Amino acid sequence: MTRLLLIRHGETDWNRARRVQGVTDIPLNDTGRAQARDAAATVAAMLDGAPALPVSSDLQRALETASIIADCLALPAPWSTPLLRERSYGDAEGLVFEEFHARFGAFGEAEPTGAEHRDDVLQRALRGLRVADEERRRRGLDDESALVVVAHGGLIREVLSHASGGRVPEPGRRIPNASVHELLLTADELILRSHVTV
Repeated sequence: MTRLLLIRHGETDWNRARRVQGVTDIPLNDTGRAQARDAAATVAAMLDGAPALPVSSDLQRALETASIIADCLALPAPWSTPLLRERSYGDAEGLVFEEFHARFGAFGEAEPTGAEHRDDVLQRALRGLRVADEERRRRGLDDESALVVVAHGGLIREVLSHASGGRVPEPGRRIPNASVHELLLTADELILRSHVTV
């Protein structure tokens, strides 16, 4: 059983403008960097000195968030993988939220033209978490160690829904930037221990 702290990346200018990012590779802004430092303090309190492997999507907003957290906690540089990238939103990328809703419907249900299907996002995310756990073991970290994983709102939404049997997040709730969610990764399942939505 592996403890998993799953964190949404800090804010970007597109987050602030309420634009759909998907796999468009947008950097953090200064607010996002400050949020990453705040998340590091939360993670430090949750780990309470336990060793951890920082892991990230390979998109720069997630990787920079993970790097800031790793620096603050004196952890090694993050290990990154494209398996933890945000959902590709196809034709919806770059739209402001109001345009998205008008054209495609609610985020939790919409299937924009050219977008990655939500089921595929979940399967990719689960594969990414398993591969990250294999990397943790390959590095010789023991069973008391944790994975500190920085990813994206759409991907985290699918993971939390899977781990909670569809209860979390509730309809209309969003995953805040730099929020920290705690799960347990077992041989057979993901167990949700805590989550943050707004």
